Amino acid sequence: MIIKAPSLLLPEEGTDLEKWSVIACDQFTSEPEYWRELEEFVGDEVSTLNLIYPEVYLGKSEDRGEKIRAAMRKYLDEGVFVPHTGYILVDRTCSDGKHRLGLMAEVDLEAYDYDAHSATLVRATEMTVVERLPVRIQVRRGAALELPHIMMLMDNRDNFMRELYMLRGKALYDTPLNMGGGHLTGYELNCTEKIDAYMEEAEKAVLRGGKGGIVFAVGDGNHSLATAKACWEEIKRGLDEEKKKTHPARYCLCEIVSVQDPALIFEPINRVVFDRDGDFVDFAADRLRGGGSCVMISRGVRRLIPVNSEPAEAIAQIQAVIDEYLLLHPDCGVDYVHGATNTEQVAAREGGSAIIMPLITKENLFSCVKARGTLPRKSFSMGEGRDKRYYFEARIITEEYKIFDDKVLRRGNED
Repeated sequence: MIIKAPSLLLPEEGTDLEKWSVIACDQFTSEPEYWRELEEFVGDEVSTLNLIYPEVYLGKSEDRGEKIRAAMRKYLDEGVFVPHTGYILVDRTCSDGKHRLGLMAEVDLEAYDYDAHSATLVRATEMTVVERLPVRIQVRRGAALELPHIMMLMDNRDNFMRELYMLRGKALYDTPLNMGGGHLTGYELNCTEKIDAYMEEAEKAVLRGGKGGIVFAVGDGNHSLATAKACWEEIKRGLDEEKKKTHPARYCLCEIVSVQDPALIFEPINRVVFDRDGDFVDFAADRLRGGGSCVMISRGVRRLIPVNSEPAEAIAQIQAVIDEYLLLHPDCGVDYVHGATNTEQVAAREGGSAIIMPLITKENLFSCVKARGTLPRKSFSMGEGRDKRYYFEARIITEEYKIFDDKVLRRGNED
């Protein structure tokens, strides 16, 4: 089966959970002030902030990866974590007050491939930029833990998540989220067999539909899952067949969410092109054609630029033009920004052109990916930046540590 009940690590009792849980590392990459404020709030407390690499700092700190790995070992050795085995139902209150339900599980990386034309049952929704993987692989390689911001989507049109909510057990964690992220509650689930049977049937149903079907599509964290896959491919080369079945790095921790969840809102991921002479919009207008349109803003002037009427093709068109422009102007750059207002603000503050992108609807996501392969990179976002997944749960991905009698110990220290 593609997924299984996870073996998790949760923060020990007494941890300041509001400081422990922080937002996904790929958010607010053009807003270093967000991360500075978060660092000041966390201070010296134990926090997942010390276990992740915020992308705002990528390329700016050569030793950050080793500091992260050292912090992981320190937290494990000092008993910061408490083990928990079993599915967890995640109830996330978003910044707009809506509740989004998710299921914490482990996904088999052998069932996933990030190739654009992959036909695996676990599928990337957006193109993976392989050039972005090496720095992430460097951080994960040799790491003792993974902390997921991966959200895996199911196209289930029933009330299964709501059923799980009705079957929920005690709250394992319950905390407000810092920096305006809403609220997070994780419930124990004592219905493993029911969940396993449901997921097994979902997998069989897709297989009955023939080649090319999708059980899980990566909604958020595509590059994190691709990094886990790349590292697993490295590790398994040195393992025999039995070890390949049981090594912890074969699986990756994720949150499974129904794409039909009413609280799951799809938003476009907009672009800001940092164009030296403010000429990108003219450059794009000369190259883009179609029956649709998108808004571009440069130096305070808003223009409606024609693009393909099919959103996925329009996104591919616009991204191709951006790539062409950057190739011709290597001293310029691009950033990917959530929210139209934020996009305009970043462009105005930094001196760039804002591109408000077309939207792919969640109702058409699975059929679109099945028909055309992965979408262009940064095609859509699931909600506003502050509603992205916050790190909370961790999982051991090395054989250096193991859980013994509900404690985490280094191998060799079992006695």
